[in-house]
Amino acid sequence: MIVLRRLLTLLVTLAFGGGTITLAPASAQERHIEASLAFETRTPKPGESVTLAIRMKPEWGWHGYWTNPGAAGLPLEADWDVPAGVTVSSLRHPAPHLLDVQGIASYVHDGPFTLLATIKVPQSLASGTTLPVEVLLSWLVCSDTLCVPERARLSANLEVGSGARDAAGARIVAAAQRAMPKPLSGATLTRDGKDWVFSSPAVARGNYRLFPEQEGWFDAAAKQTVSRNGDGIDLRIPAAGAAPGTAFRGVLSNGTKSYLVSARPVASSLANAQPTAKSGEISNDELVSQADQEPSPTMVEPAPATEGADAPSLATQALSGEVLRIALVGALLGGLLLNLMPCVFPILSLKALSLAKSGGDPRAARVEGAGYAAGVIATSLLLGALLIGFRAIGMEIGWSFQLQSPGVILVLLVLTGAIALNLAGLFELPMPAFAARGSQTGGFLGAFSTGALAAFIAMPCSGPFMAGALGAALVLPAPLALAVFAMLGLGMALPFLAVAFIPAVQRRLPKPGAWMDTLRKVLSLPMFATALALAWLLGRQTGVNGMALGLLILSLFAVSLWWYGLRQRRGSAGWLTLAPAALALAAVLTVGIPQAPSAATASGEVEEGDLHETFSTARLAELRAAGTPVFVDFTADWCLVCKVNERIAIDIKATQEAFAEAGVVTLTGDWTRQDPEITAYLADHGRNSIPFYQFYAPGEAAEVLPQVLTPQVLIGKAAEAGEAGSVS
Repeated sequence: MIVLRRLLTLLVTLAFGGGTITLAPASAQERHIEASLAFETRTPKPGESVTLAIRMKPEWGWHGYWTNPGAAGLPLEADWDVPAGVTVSSLRHPAPHLLDVQGIASYVHDGPFTLLATIKVPQSLASGTTLPVEVLLSWLVCSDTLCVPERARLSANLEVGSGARDAAGARIVAAAQRAMPKPLSGATLTRDGKDWVFSSPAVARGNYRLFPEQEGWFDAAAKQTVSRNGDGIDLRIPAAGAAPGTAFRGVLSNGTKSYLVSARPVASSLANAQPTAKSGEISNDELVSQADQEPSPTMVEPAPATEGADAPSLATQALSGEVLRIALVGALLGGLLLNLMPCVFPILSLKALSLAKSGGDPRAARVEGAGYAAGVIATSLLLGALLIGFRAIGMEIGWSFQLQSPGVILVLLVLTGAIALNLAGLFELPMPAFAARGSQTGGFLGAFSTGALAAFIAMPCSGPFMAGALGAALVLPAPLALAVFAMLGLGMALPFLAVAFIPAVQRRLPKPGAWMDTLRKVLSLPMFATALALAWLLGRQTGVNGMALGLLILSLFAVSLWWYGLRQRRGSAGWLTLAPAALALAAVLTVGIPQAPSAATASGEVEEGDLHETFSTARLAELRAAGTPVFVDFTADWCLVCKVNERIAIDIKATQEAFAEAGVVTLTGDWTRQDPEITAYLADHGRNSIPFYQFYAPGEAAEVLPQVLTPQVLIGKAAEAGEAGSVS
C-alpha cells in the first residue's frame, strides 16, 4: 500500500509540478543511473568483514531516492546472492537532500552517491576459496518530467586470502565512509503540543534539516524551525500525528556535515514550565537517547576551527549589539570600496557626467547627490528585503540572485544599450517638469535612476568587508538586517555625497563647457562595453540561441531609438516609436528565453588525475578523505572581481604549475545561475556572496583566503601543502 501511494503521489507531483510525466520502462542501454561495485579488499580473511561500495552515478538532471523517500518515490532495493554462511548487512546511505515540488517533498540523492554494505566471511572457509558475490539492484530514477524504474545485476568474485587492500576499491570505500553521517549521541526528542522539538548537542553551524528513517514522525514538507541552543541546536517540527511507537532514528544534515541520531520520544515538560525557560534548561531523567544504549561509536567529528563551533552564536552576539556594530561598519566600508571595484567601473561614466553637468550650481549638486544616494540606498534595501523574504519562505538564494536570471540580464542589456546610445547622442532623454524642477541636470529623479542602476549592477560583486557583513545580516532580525543593507548603499553613495555637499570639493570640479559633449560621447564607450558583457553573460546562461535573441531585441530597440532621435530633432518626437521593441521584449520575458542544454551548469565526468573539477560537497568530502589538498573557487560569469582574480592569480601558468606539483585539486563552483548546493555551502560558512575562496590542506580545516587574490598567496598555499604531503 505504501509503495502504491508513493507512486501515485509521485505521478501527481510531476504531472502538476513539472509538465508532462511519463512512467517508462528502462533498458540497459538507456539506463539513467550507472551502478558499479567496489571492495576494500578482494581477498578477505576468514572470519573477518569486508566493506563494499555500490557507486551510483545519475545523469545530470536525474535523481535517486534515500532509504525513506518521503512523500513520493521508491527506495533502492538490493537482492543478494552469496555463498552459504556469508551474510550481507543492509545498505547505508549518505545524507539525502530535500526535493519539494508543489508542497510534495521527497528525500533524494541529486548527484553521484555511494552506498555501503558489510560482508561477513565465515571463519570456516579455507584460504583460496572463491566467494562469488552477486546483487540485483532495483531503483526508481526521476527527472523533472520522467520517472523510470531501473535494474542492474552486479557481480564480482572474491577469494579468501590475506586481506590485502585493493587500492582502487579502498579509496572508494574510504571516500564513501567519509561522506556517511557520523554517529551522534545525546540527542533528545520531546513532544510539545502539536510539535516535535528535536535537540542536539554540539554540532557545527549551519542550516540543519532532520530526515527520519521511517514514516509517521512528520511530513517531509513540514517546516523545520532551527534555533541555536548554546553549542547545540533545537529543531521545532509540526508532528504528523502520534509517535510511530518506536525510537526515532534519522539523519541531521546541513548539506556539508551530517550525523546519525536516535532518541526515544518523551512527553514535554514545557507545559508547566515558566515562559522564559530555554530548551537547554530542560532536565528530565526520562529523556533516554537510544544512541547511548547501542554499541555503535559515539565520537563526533569535530567542527573545523574556522566554523567557530565553540563561539557564541551570531544571534546571541547580536543581542548585545556586537555583531550589529561589526556588520554596519563592514557594510559601510564594503560599500565605499565598491566604488573601486571593476564591476562598478561602467557606472562611473554616469556619475562623472552627472557631476560635470552640475557645474558650479551648489543646489543642483545637492539635488544630484541626494537623488543618487536615495537611488543607491533604496535599491540596496529592495534587494535586501527580497533576499530576506525569499529565504524566509525556504528559497536557497544568495546576494547576487538578480543576476542569476536570464530575464533580468536581458532587461539590463536593453537598458545599458539604450544608455550607451543616449550618451553617444543618438537621442535625448527629456525629463518631465516635476522631475527636473528647473535643474539642468535632470533633477532628483534622474540622479535617483542613475543611483538605482549603479547599485543594481554593482551590488552582486562582494568586496573586502562585505562578505562578513552580508553573512551576519542573514542571522540578524529583519529590521536590523535591512539596516545593514541600507548602510551598504550609504557606503557606495558616500563619495558622491561628499562631492555634492562639500563646497571645497565642488570648487575643484571643471566648469561646464563644450568639452562636456565630447566627454559624454567618450563615456558612452564603457556603457557599450557593459552591454557587450551582458550579451556574453546571456549567452553563457542560455546558449547561442539565447544570446542571439537578446541581441535581436537590443537591435530592435536601437533602431526604434534611432527613429525616435530623428523625429526628436524634427520636433515631433513620440515614445510610440518604441512600442514594437517593447512588445517584443515583453513577449520574450513572458514566454521565456530558450536555453541550450550545453548552457546548463551540469557537471561532467571527472577524468582520473584531473586537477580542475566541478564543485560538489560529495566530491570535496572524497578528496579530503583521500588526503588531497583542495582549492575551492566560487565564481560566476557576472562577477568581474572573480574574473580578475582568475586572470591575474588563479589561471596563470605559475599558479597552475605549483598546484600540479603539489597535487592540489581545484573545485570550481559556478554560481552564474542559481545553484542550491553552492548557496547552502556558502550559508554554512557565513557567506551569501562571492568571490569566496577556501584552501583545504591535507588533514586541516578550511582556510578562507582573501577576496582579492595574488599568485603569491596561491603558490604559497600549494608549497605548504606539498611540504606537508612529503613529510607524511
